[in-house]
Amino acid sequence: MKQLVKVTLQNPLDNTDTLDYYIKPNDTQLARDWIVALKEILSSKLSLQKQFCFLGWPDSNRTIEYLCDELNKAIETINQFDFTQHNLSDYVIEEWFSPDTVRFPATYPIETRTPGDTIRDDREALGLKCKHGIMNQLHNHFEVLEGTIENPSPYGQAATSEVRAAIGELNHLCHELESLILSQRKAVVAPDWVRPSQITTFDNRKRYKLTDEHRQGFLDNGYDRQFGGVYMHWTQIGKTLFEVFNDEGAPELTDAVCEAITHLEYYSGEFDIEWARDVTRNSDCPWHDKLQLEFENWLLNNNLDPRDPKLSLGYLPIAQVDLERSFGTSDMKEIWKLMSNKLDIKKIEVID
Repeated sequence: MKQLVKVTLQNPLDNTDTLDYYIKPNDTQLARDWIVALKEILSSKLSLQKQFCFLGWPDSNRTIEYLCDELNKAIETINQFDFTQHNLSDYVIEEWFSPDTVRFPATYPIETRTPGDTIRDDREALGLKCKHGIMNQLHNHFEVLEGTIENPSPYGQAATSEVRAAIGELNHLCHELESLILSQRKAVVAPDWVRPSQITTFDNRKRYKLTDEHRQGFLDNGYDRQFGGVYMHWTQIGKTLFEVFNDEGAPELTDAVCEAITHLEYYSGEFDIEWARDVTRNSDCPWHDKLQLEFENWLLNNNLDPRDPKLSLGYLPIAQVDLERSFGTSDMKEIWKLMSNKLDIKKIEVID
Protein backbone atom coordinates (compact mmCIF):
# COMPACT_ATOMS: atom_id res chain seq x y z
CA MET A 1 0.00 0.00 0.00
CA LYS A 2 1.30 3.43 -0.93
CA GLN A 3 1.96 5.86 1.90
CA LEU A 4 2.22 9.64 1.96
CA VAL A 5 3.70 12.04 4.46
CA LYS A 6 1.28 14.84 5.31
CA VAL A 7 2.78 18.05 6.72
CA THR A 8 0.52 20.68 8.24
CA LEU A 9 1.87 24.23 8.36
CA GLN A 10 0.38 27.01 10.46
CA ASN A 11 0.64 30.75 10.77
CA PRO A 12 2.68 31.29 13.96
CA LEU A 13 0.46 34.29 14.75
CA ASP A 14 -2.80 32.41 14.11
CA ASN A 15 -2.73 28.63 14.56
CA THR A 16 -6.13 28.25 12.88
CA ASP A 17 -4.60 29.49 9.59
CA THR A 18 -3.15 26.23 8.22
CA LEU A 19 -1.94 24.63 5.00
CA ASP A 20 -1.35 20.94 4.23
CA TYR A 21 1.16 19.57 1.76
CA TYR A 22 1.86 15.97 0.79
CA ILE A 23 5.12 14.10 0.22
CA LYS A 24 5.29 11.04 -2.06
CA PRO A 25 8.18 8.69 -1.16
CA ASN A 26 10.30 7.34 -3.99
CA ASP A 27 10.23 3.66 -4.91
CA THR A 28 13.65 2.90 -3.41
CA GLN A 29 14.86 0.94 -0.42
CA LEU A 30 16.23 4.10 1.19
CA ALA A 31 12.82 5.80 0.92
CA ARG A 32 11.09 2.78 2.45
CA ASP A 33 13.60 2.67 5.29
CA TRP A 34 13.20 6.42 5.80
CA ILE A 35 9.42 6.05 6.20
CA VAL A 36 9.94 3.35 8.85
CA ALA A 37 12.39 5.61 10.74
CA LEU A 38 10.07 8.62 10.43
CA LYS A 39 7.10 6.63 11.80
CA GLU A 40 9.23 5.64 14.79
CA ILE A 41 10.07 9.30 15.41
CA LEU A 42 6.40 10.29 15.23
CA SER A 43 5.19 7.45 17.46
CA SER A 44 7.86 8.37 20.02
CA LYS A 45 6.63 12.00 19.92
CA LEU A 46 10.15 13.40 19.60
CA SER A 47 10.45 17.19 19.63
CA LEU A 48 10.78 18.90 16.26
CA GLN A 49 13.65 21.41 16.12
CA LYS A 50 11.55 24.34 14.96
CA GLN A 51 14.24 26.98 15.49
CA PHE A 52 16.28 25.50 12.65
CA CYS A 53 13.64 24.51 10.15
CA PHE A 54 12.89 27.05 7.39
CA LEU A 55 16.11 28.45 5.96
CA GLY A 56 16.81 31.00 3.25
CA TRP A 57 13.38 32.66 3.24
CA PRO A 58 14.39 36.33 2.76
CA ASP A 59 11.42 37.78 4.67
CA SER A 60 11.66 35.47 7.67
CA ASN A 61 10.80 36.97 11.05
CA ARG A 62 14.05 35.43 12.28
CA THR A 63 16.08 38.41 11.02
CA ILE A 64 19.86 38.75 10.98
CA GLU A 65 19.62 41.03 14.03
CA TYR A 66 17.53 38.43 15.88
CA LEU A 67 19.88 35.55 14.98
CA CYS A 68 22.95 37.52 16.09
CA ASP A 69 21.29 38.30 19.42
CA GLU A 70 20.47 34.61 19.91
CA LEU A 71 24.04 33.70 19.00
CA ASN A 72 25.46 36.15 21.54
CA LYS A 73 23.19 34.68 24.24
CA ALA A 74 24.50 31.19 23.46
CA ILE A 75 28.10 32.42 23.56
CA GLU A 76 27.52 34.11 26.92
CA THR A 77 26.09 30.88 28.34
CA ILE A 78 29.18 28.95 27.18
CA ASN A 79 31.66 31.59 28.36
CA GLN A 80 30.16 31.67 31.86
CA PHE A 81 30.62 27.93 32.34
CA ASP A 82 33.78 26.98 34.27
CA PHE A 83 35.34 24.08 32.39
CA THR A 84 38.38 24.12 34.70
CA GLN A 85 36.27 22.45 37.40
CA HIS A 86 36.31 19.37 35.18
CA ASN A 87 40.10 19.31 34.70
CA LEU A 88 39.82 21.03 31.32
CA SER A 89 41.48 24.20 30.12
CA ASP A 90 39.17 27.19 30.10
CA TYR A 91 37.29 27.89 26.85
CA VAL A 92 36.22 31.39 25.91
CA ILE A 93 34.66 32.51 22.63
CA GLU A 94 35.87 36.06 22.04
CA GLU A 95 33.83 36.86 18.93
CA TRP A 96 30.67 38.95 19.33
CA PHE A 97 28.14 39.03 16.52
CA SER A 98 26.12 41.77 14.85
CA PRO A 99 24.83 42.32 11.28
CA ASP A 100 28.03 44.14 10.35
CA THR A 101 30.30 41.38 11.66
CA VAL A 102 28.58 38.62 9.67
CA ARG A 103 28.04 40.37 6.32
CA PHE A 104 29.29 43.31 4.28
CA PRO A 105 26.79 46.18 4.42
CA ALA A 106 24.83 47.51 1.45
CA THR A 107 27.14 50.54 1.32
CA TYR A 108 29.53 48.30 -0.64
CA PRO A 109 28.73 47.87 -4.35
CA ILE A 110 26.16 45.21 -5.13
CA GLU A 111 26.31 43.78 -8.63
CA THR A 112 23.22 42.29 -10.27
CA ARG A 113 24.16 39.06 -12.01
CA THR A 114 23.02 35.49 -12.43
CA PRO A 115 24.75 32.44 -10.92
CA GLY A 116 27.89 31.49 -12.78
CA ASP A 117 28.59 34.98 -14.12
CA THR A 118 32.14 36.14 -13.52
CA ILE A 119 33.30 39.57 -12.42
CA ARG A 120 36.75 41.06 -12.63
CA ASP A 121 37.25 41.32 -8.88
CA ASP A 122 35.06 40.00 -6.05
CA ARG A 123 35.77 43.22 -4.18
CA GLU A 124 33.67 44.98 -6.79
CA ALA A 125 30.55 43.35 -5.40
CA LEU A 126 31.00 42.68 -1.68
CA GLY A 127 27.72 44.33 -0.72
CA LEU A 128 25.45 42.03 1.34
CA LYS A 129 27.89 39.12 1.07
CA CYS A 130 28.53 36.81 4.01
CA LYS A 131 31.83 37.24 5.89
CA HIS A 132 32.92 33.63 5.73
CA GLY A 133 35.99 34.13 7.90
CA ILE A 134 34.08 34.81 11.10
CA MET A 135 31.47 32.18 10.25
CA ASN A 136 34.22 29.56 9.84
CA GLN A 137 35.61 30.60 13.25
CA LEU A 138 32.15 30.17 14.73
CA HIS A 139 31.72 26.69 13.28
CA ASN A 140 35.19 25.72 14.48
CA HIS A 141 34.15 26.63 18.04
CA PHE A 142 31.20 24.28 17.66
CA GLU A 143 33.38 21.44 16.35
CA VAL A 144 35.85 21.81 19.23
CA LEU A 145 33.12 21.91 21.89
CA GLU A 146 30.89 19.22 20.37
CA GLY A 147 33.34 16.79 18.80
CA THR A 148 31.93 13.99 16.66
CA ILE A 149 29.73 10.95 17.29
CA GLU A 150 32.83 8.73 17.30
CA ASN A 151 34.97 11.19 19.31
CA PRO A 152 32.77 13.41 21.49
CA SER A 153 34.48 16.46 22.92
CA PRO A 154 35.32 16.44 26.66
CA TYR A 155 33.92 19.97 26.77
CA GLY A 156 30.51 18.83 25.61
CA GLN A 157 30.60 15.86 27.99
CA ALA A 158 31.44 18.09 30.94
CA ALA A 159 28.81 20.72 30.12
CA THR A 160 25.39 21.00 31.72
CA SER A 161 22.28 20.46 29.58
CA GLU A 162 21.90 24.25 29.27
CA VAL A 163 25.47 24.66 28.02
CA ARG A 164 25.15 21.68 25.66
CA ALA A 165 22.05 23.30 24.16
CA ALA A 166 24.02 26.54 23.71
CA ILE A 167 26.81 24.60 21.97
CA GLY A 168 24.24 23.13 19.57
CA GLU A 169 22.91 26.63 18.88
CA LEU A 170 26.35 27.67 17.58
CA ASN A 171 25.92 25.19 14.74
CA HIS A 172 22.23 25.88 14.08
CA LEU A 173 22.58 29.65 14.07
CA CYS A 174 25.76 29.59 11.99
CA HIS A 175 24.03 27.75 9.15
CA GLU A 176 20.80 29.71 9.50
CA LEU A 177 22.69 33.00 9.28
CA GLU A 178 24.67 31.91 6.21
CA SER A 179 21.49 30.76 4.48
CA LEU A 180 19.55 33.94 5.31
CA ILE A 181 22.39 36.24 4.22
CA LEU A 182 22.73 34.38 0.92
CA SER A 183 19.00 34.53 0.21
CA GLN A 184 18.65 38.21 1.11
CA ARG A 185 21.49 39.05 -1.27
CA LYS A 186 20.00 36.90 -4.01
CA ALA A 187 16.67 38.66 -3.54
CA VAL A 188 18.53 41.78 -4.71
CA VAL A 189 20.95 40.48 -7.34
CA ALA A 190 19.10 37.44 -8.76
CA PRO A 191 15.51 37.14 -7.45
CA ASP A 192 14.80 33.93 -9.38
CA TRP A 193 17.68 32.23 -7.57
CA VAL A 194 16.61 32.81 -3.98
CA ARG A 195 16.99 29.41 -2.31
CA PRO A 196 14.52 28.75 0.52
CA SER A 197 14.62 25.27 2.03
CA GLN A 198 13.27 23.23 4.91
CA ILE A 199 15.38 21.27 7.40
CA THR A 200 13.20 18.84 9.38
CA THR A 201 15.12 17.45 12.37
CA PHE A 202 14.15 16.01 15.74
CA ASP A 203 15.72 15.82 19.20
CA ASN A 204 17.21 12.44 20.15
CA ARG A 205 16.32 10.69 16.89
CA LYS A 206 17.90 7.32 16.16
CA ARG A 207 20.39 6.89 13.33
CA TYR A 208 20.96 3.84 11.16
CA LYS A 209 23.89 2.77 9.01
CA LEU A 210 23.66 3.45 5.31
CA THR A 211 23.93 0.37 3.10
CA ASP A 212 25.66 0.08 -0.25
CA GLU A 213 22.20 0.04 -1.87
CA HIS A 214 21.30 3.29 -0.13
CA ARG A 215 24.50 4.90 -1.36
CA GLN A 216 23.56 4.27 -4.98
CA GLY A 217 21.53 7.46 -4.70
CA PHE A 218 24.73 9.50 -4.57
CA LEU A 219 25.75 8.17 -7.99
CA ASP A 220 22.28 8.59 -9.50
CA ASN A 221 21.65 12.11 -8.20
CA GLY A 222 24.97 13.79 -7.41
CA TYR A 223 24.54 17.41 -6.34
CA ASP A 224 21.31 18.01 -8.29
CA ARG A 225 18.41 19.66 -6.44
CA GLN A 226 14.82 19.95 -7.66
CA PHE A 227 11.99 22.20 -6.55
CA GLY A 228 9.86 20.18 -4.15
CA GLY A 229 12.53 17.48 -3.90
CA VAL A 230 12.90 15.73 -0.54
CA TYR A 231 16.39 14.63 0.48
CA MET A 232 17.91 12.68 3.34
CA HIS A 233 19.06 15.01 6.09
CA TRP A 234 22.81 15.02 6.77
CA THR A 235 23.04 13.48 10.25
CA GLN A 236 26.70 14.09 11.06
CA ILE A 237 29.09 16.79 12.18
CA GLY A 238 32.01 17.83 10.01
CA LYS A 239 32.70 19.22 6.56
CA THR A 240 32.10 17.37 3.32
CA LEU A 241 34.59 17.18 0.49
CA PHE A 242 32.47 19.55 -1.58
CA GLU A 243 32.34 22.13 1.24
CA VAL A 244 36.12 22.06 1.53
CA PHE A 245 36.47 22.42 -2.25
CA ASN A 246 33.88 25.18 -2.59
CA ASP A 247 34.38 27.19 0.61
CA GLU A 248 38.12 26.89 1.14
CA GLY A 249 39.48 27.43 -2.34
CA ALA A 250 40.05 23.79 -3.36
CA PRO A 251 43.11 23.18 -1.15
CA GLU A 252 45.43 20.22 -1.36
CA LEU A 253 44.03 17.44 0.81
CA THR A 254 46.74 17.23 3.44
CA ASP A 255 46.30 15.15 6.60
CA ALA A 256 45.33 18.30 8.52
CA VAL A 257 42.62 19.18 6.02
CA CYS A 258 41.28 15.63 5.90
CA GLU A 259 40.84 15.49 9.68
CA ALA A 260 37.86 17.83 9.41
CA ILE A 261 36.19 15.94 6.53
CA THR A 262 33.44 13.38 7.13
CA HIS A 263 31.60 11.11 4.71
CA LEU A 264 27.96 10.36 5.47
CA GLU A 265 27.59 7.06 7.35
CA TYR A 266 24.01 7.20 8.63
CA TYR A 267 20.40 7.88 7.74
CA SER A 268 17.43 8.74 9.95
CA GLY A 269 13.76 9.65 9.74
CA GLU A 270 14.70 13.31 9.26
CA PHE A 271 14.44 15.06 5.89
CA ASP A 272 15.20 18.25 3.95
CA ILE A 273 13.05 19.87 1.26
CA GLU A 274 14.24 22.08 -1.60
CA TRP A 275 11.80 24.97 -2.05
CA ALA A 276 13.92 26.70 -4.69
CA ARG A 277 14.49 26.57 -8.43
CA ASP A 278 15.98 23.39 -9.91
CA VAL A 279 19.76 23.15 -10.04
CA THR A 280 20.45 20.14 -12.24
CA ARG A 281 23.10 19.02 -14.69
CA ASN A 282 22.61 19.36 -18.45
CA SER A 283 19.84 21.94 -18.06
CA ASP A 284 19.78 25.73 -17.84
CA CYS A 285 22.53 25.76 -15.21
CA PRO A 286 25.82 25.71 -17.16
CA TRP A 287 27.56 27.14 -14.11
CA HIS A 288 26.46 24.02 -12.17
CA ASP A 289 27.97 21.74 -14.82
CA LYS A 290 31.20 23.77 -14.75
CA LEU A 291 31.42 23.63 -10.96
CA GLN A 292 30.83 19.87 -10.87
CA LEU A 293 33.52 19.30 -13.50
CA GLU A 294 35.99 21.42 -11.52
CA PHE A 295 35.09 19.48 -8.37
CA GLU A 296 35.63 16.13 -10.07
CA ASN A 297 39.02 17.25 -11.40
CA TRP A 298 40.00 18.40 -7.89
CA LEU A 299 39.06 14.99 -6.50
CA LEU A 300 41.08 13.21 -9.17
CA ASN A 301 44.08 15.46 -8.51
CA ASN A 302 43.85 14.39 -4.86
CA ASN A 303 43.69 10.70 -5.78
CA LEU A 304 39.98 10.31 -5.01
CA ASP A 305 37.43 8.62 -7.27
CA PRO A 306 34.38 10.82 -8.04
CA ARG A 307 32.35 7.63 -8.60
CA ASP A 308 33.13 6.14 -5.18
CA PRO A 309 29.76 6.05 -3.34
CA LYS A 310 31.51 5.80 0.03
CA LEU A 311 32.68 9.41 -0.39
CA SER A 312 29.03 10.55 -0.05
CA LEU A 313 29.25 13.02 -2.92
CA GLY A 314 25.89 14.72 -3.27
CA TYR A 315 22.36 14.44 -1.92
CA LEU A 316 20.25 11.34 -1.35
CA PRO A 317 16.74 11.83 -2.84
CA ILE A 318 13.97 10.06 -0.92
CA ALA A 319 10.69 11.68 -2.02
CA GLN A 320 8.93 14.50 -3.88
CA VAL A 321 6.31 16.98 -2.72
CA ASP A 322 3.06 16.50 -4.68
CA LEU A 323 2.83 20.15 -5.70
CA GLU A 324 -0.48 20.11 -7.58
CA ARG A 325 -2.33 18.16 -4.90
CA SER A 326 -0.84 20.28 -2.13
CA PHE A 327 -1.00 23.79 -3.58
CA GLY A 328 -3.14 23.55 -6.72
CA THR A 329 -0.15 24.82 -8.71
CA SER A 330 3.47 23.97 -9.46
CA ASP A 331 4.47 27.62 -9.88
CA MET A 332 7.37 28.26 -7.51
CA LYS A 333 6.62 31.88 -6.66
CA GLU A 334 2.91 31.20 -6.12
CA ILE A 335 3.85 28.44 -3.69
CA TRP A 336 6.21 30.81 -1.89
CA LYS A 337 3.29 33.22 -1.42
CA LEU A 338 1.09 30.45 -0.03
CA MET A 339 3.77 29.31 2.42
CA SER A 340 5.45 32.56 3.43
CA ASN A 341 3.20 33.38 6.40
CA LYS A 342 2.90 29.76 7.56
CA LEU A 343 6.52 28.83 8.22
CA ASP A 344 5.71 26.81 11.33
CA ILE A 345 5.11 23.04 11.29
CA LYS A 346 2.00 22.10 13.27
CA LYS A 347 1.93 18.37 12.55
CA ILE A 348 3.61 15.60 10.54
CA GLU A 349 1.89 12.29 9.91
CA VAL A 350 2.26 9.23 7.68
CA ILE A 351 -1.01 8.32 5.94
CA ASP A 352 -2.20 5.62 3.53
